[in-house]
Amino acid sequence: MKPVSESYANRLTRVSSYIHDHLDDDLNLDVLAEIACLSPYHWHRIYQASFGETVAATAKRLRLQRAAAELAHTNKPIPQIAARAQYDSQASFTRAFSAAFGLPPAKYREVGAHSVFKSPTAQDVQAMYDVAVTQVPAMTLIAVDHRGSYMSIGKSFDLLFTTLAARNLIRPDLRMIGVYLDDPTHVPESELKSQAGVTISDPLNADAPLLTTRIRGGDYAVLKYKGPYGDMRAAYDWLYGQWLPASGRDAADAPVFEEYLNNPRDTPPTELRTDICLPLK
Repeated sequence: MKPVSESYANRLTRVSSYIHDHLDDDLNLDVLAEIACLSPYHWHRIYQASFGETVAATAKRLRLQRAAAELAHTNKPIPQIAARAQYDSQASFTRAFSAAFGLPPAKYREVGAHSVFKSPTAQDVQAMYDVAVTQVPAMTLIAVDHRGSYMSIGKSFDLLFTTLAARNLIRPDLRMIGVYLDDPTHVPESELKSQAGVTISDPLNADAPLLTTRIRGGDYAVLKYKGPYGDMRAAYDWLYGQWLPASGRDAADAPVFEEYLNNPRDTPPTELRTDICLPLK
């Protein structure tokens, strides 16, 4: 994220939040310019220079990411998923999805990254995914709160990074951490609480919207996941439903966190790498 003033940071995060919340709408550039309170002639360049992708690329990436999750975890017909992703034909959706995910939608639904976690034998999963009990040191994070779908935490990371950039706090060694405070199988999606954060080594004043939070140290089951974020629900189901009971360990009363090892803005979805970290007693 390139340095921006606090005023520009606020404007850019308004646009980012609007895009995340209105993926089902026509994202008219003039409307987004009004939300940004910037000249329609110049604001799109400012957005691209700050985030490293165009508004159209952001919207396409998020819509396809959502479509992948729907293919992996629902029985919705593919034409319905294509229409929701703003494609006027299944053929155009198939071309775009195949270019991003390496498989056409129907094949992805059948054999995408999520499918291995539905295998009847743990050995099939462990042949592809490394799970290890690891001693994780305590970490201090600078973060922002997120409320709502865990799949939309990206907009809170945008808020975090634009705020850090405006305050000249971006460092090359920052580690991106998502902390998930609620159980999505028991808490309504609109009420889920999480935090988008980065590690810090030195104390700093965390004026709003920033806050300081801490991850407990200790034993964690760390699943090294590779693939689209939308497929990770199957990884969690396997980790809790198969790995944990077979491990002889108990989960600790502390939040799960994820560490994101590369950037979804410049990494193909199939190459995204995430450490899923489950705290253990």
